[in-house]
Amino acid sequence: MSRASEQFERLMQILVELRGENGCPWDKEQTAKSLIPYLLEETYEVIEAIEENNTEILKEELGDLLLHIIFQAQIAKESSDFEITDSIQNICDKLVNRHPHVFSGTVLDSKEK
Repeated sequence: MSRASEQFERLMQILVELRGENGCPWDKEQTAKSLIPYLLEETYEVIEAIEENNTEILKEELGDLLLHIIFQAQIAKESSDFEITDSIQNICDKLVNRHPHVFSGTVLDSKEK
């Protein structure tokens, strides 16, 4: 298993424990909607770090934003709506489908999106 896979699994497990029976009361009471202000705040902090070209802060803020993505996915999993692997599969499929010039040998006529 790669380091990225190990750390991703670790983060997912931490969220399971935080929301579990013996977890954190605050984390356990959160809902997808209650986390929206924090998700927005972290998104703005990522943007600010990018605009300031501050890679150290960007590294930290991307982690904070990733926490919110995993938190939302854990809430969805607990509700049997979907799992993070469904989201990952969806974005992988979307990227491959949007880039046939890379993944199927189709020639690209322009740089447009």
